[in-house]
Amino acid sequence: MPNIKSAKKRVLVIETKTLQNKMFKSQLKTDIKKYYAALEAGDAALAQQTYKAAVKKIDQAAARGIIHKNAAARKKSQFTKALNNI
Repeated sequence: MPNIKSAKKRVLVIETKTLQNKMFKSQLKTDIKKYYAALEAGDAALAQQTYKAAVKKIDQAAARGIIHKNAAARKKSQFTKALNNI
């Protein structure tokens, strides 16, 4: 445990940011699962809707630094390809 006041504050801030990142990443995974479920069901309208939500979350995650920008681009490409093949 840190003794210096600023170090104590950094510990609290890091805990808060870690929790926010975990929550965001969890929501991202949920949106991705919903998209894949829509693809499995073969519902083109629902797949289109969940695609938009998933791509938006991926862009936000890349902007926040939660996932790498190249990983985000790769995932969006995979999603687009899958949507076009439905």
